[in-house]
Amino acid sequence: MAVVALFWTSFLAATLLPGGSEAALLLAWQQQWAAPLSLFLAASIGNTLGGLVTFWMGWQARKLKSLEQLSANASARQQKVLAWMQHHGHWALLLSWAPVVGDLLCLAGGWLRLNPWLSTLALLIGKSVRYLVVLGAASLLFNGRIIA
Repeated sequence: MAVVALFWTSFLAATLLPGGSEAALLLAWQQQWAAPLSLFLAASIGNTLGGLVTFWMGWQARKLKSLEQLSANASARQQKVLAWMQHHGHWALLLSWAPVVGDLLCLAGGWLRLNPWLSTLALLIGKSVRYLVVLGAASLLFNGRIIA
């Protein structure tokens, strides 16, 4: 049950809704509600799928406003971000784990119609590495060794 709850917490935290999946992961790990690998997989997969929902929302939003229309009305800063996203492409989604900007990167990636398969891979890598770092740091801090 804890793994399912962590999956949904991580999923919702990766959409445009606010949430703290790291805290939920740490609580489940600290309370030993399931094996660390199960918790890691639930959080990583849930958060990746949530990011893909936001990506899909951006994909759908593109139907409302073209790149040319958005660029024409965008501020200098927004144009800079769009250019950065276009330059780095799907690999920019490695930063999708970052608070606040991560959701916007997913939205922009979908809106820019980045390759969905490579975007999924970048999302999975970025979000998984974040959870590995969180679990590894907690394990070192509390147990003196990596993921006990």
